Amino acid sequence: MKRLFHFPSHLRDLAQLARWTLLALPVALAAGSATALFLWALDLAIRLQWANPWLLWGLPLAGVAVGLPYHYLGKGSDRGNNLLIEEIHQPGGGVPARMAPLVLIGTLVTHLFGGSAGREGTAVQMGGSLADLIARGLRLKPQNRRLMLMCGIAAGFGAVFGTPLTGAIFAMEVLVVGRMQYEALIPVLVASVVGDATCAAWGIHHTVYHLDVAPGAGSHAAFDALLLSKVALAGVCFGWGGRLFSELTHTVQSGFKKLVPYAPLRPALGGVLVIAMVYVLGTRDYLGLGVSAPPHGTVSILASFEPGGATPWSWLWKTIFTAVTVGSGFKGGEVTPLFFIGATMGHALGLLLHGPVPLFAALGFIAVFAGAANTPLACTLMGVELFGAHYGVCFGVACFVAYFFGGHSGIYLAQRLGVPKSHSPQVASDATLREAREADARTTATPWPWRRPPVAELEAEAPDRSP
Repeated sequence: MKRLFHFPSHLRDLAQLARWTLLALPVALAAGSATALFLWALDLAIRLQWANPWLLWGLPLAGVAVGLPYHYLGKGSDRGNNLLIEEIHQPGGGVPARMAPLVLIGTLVTHLFGGSAGREGTAVQMGGSLADLIARGLRLKPQNRRLMLMCGIAAGFGAVFGTPLTGAIFAMEVLVVGRMQYEALIPVLVASVVGDATCAAWGIHHTVYHLDVAPGAGSHAAFDALLLSKVALAGVCFGWGGRLFSELTHTVQSGFKKLVPYAPLRPALGGVLVIAMVYVLGTRDYLGLGVSAPPHGTVSILASFEPGGATPWSWLWKTIFTAVTVGSGFKGGEVTPLFFIGATMGHALGLLLHGPVPLFAALGFIAVFAGAANTPLACTLMGVELFGAHYGVCFGVACFVAYFFGGHSGIYLAQRLGVPKSHSPQVASDATLREAREADARTTATPWPWRRPPVAELEAEAPDRSP
């Protein structure tokens, strides 16, 4: 009984809970309010773009306007979410306070002129920047500052999508592939829930997605081996789709760096390519967020849940449009475009596999993101928060399979590998995703055992992570 009721230890636990609640609250309030301002302004920018289609012609000039401040004032802000992840793993120079206004303005300009980008990067980076500013003001120790940054990520993500539980899990799962950072459990939960509530208190409403359930069905879908087999097969495709998006975006980014040494001119060239693709395809369906179709458009996330709401190749075109937009230097993020890619791919796979199209659109919505961000648990929970728990098992199967087939790739190259997806002597322990991709590339380039470098040589090339 003494062990069960050791009041001094219980008091310490309560004090710790109260302390982190008080520390997380200002981060959540600031991030939730900033996200509310951003979503209100973003909706206005998108409506202005729809009402004035000629603004698309200004996309190259808008690219220069986005690139110049980052080049001369950014101080590393252009690394975006990767900077936040790096600072959490190994605190260094900190997150510049200017990251918040830079990414806010850059994203609004991107969408006003028709760039194909997302919105989560903006909310997460604003949350992280504000969290670091508060941590510096309170003179917190590096370990506590690390948790504050995680609170900023959770608050921004939870608020921008209206998914507070997902935001908390995402902040713990996104840092290390295959491992959860449970030491931040209470702070990120408080930050995400309060951040979402703060955003809602400002009058911001999120898109409501409907996934119909068969009449008379219970609270959970009955076991259906054939359906789950189709879901698993679709999960393989979703994982490949997420990997294709990640690799194409990184390739485009590297190509622009080599082709255009002066950074502010890269998004200008990207804007020219986006305009060219619009007029070659003869549609604006792949511009902007893609949640709703533009005037005279047909393809969107919402439309993909309905018959005829997407073409078989809509997912590929959105992949290319977003890779060019984000890879050239425009701002906003990749997650909402990944939702578009997944939902339209799920629509096509649902028809191909003779499955329920709305369900497969919902599966793609979350699973392509799971494969690209290496966050299967957060994405499974997102499916429950957005679509209900009835098909929770299907959500889990799709996300877990997509995660596995996404390989050592992803949209956040600063992620570290806690548990490699495939065992290889060329992947060093605790390597970043960037280093793992390079190791995998060496393996692919030297497929025969007698042509591969010796293990000792590879270990010598691995970065030294000793303290």
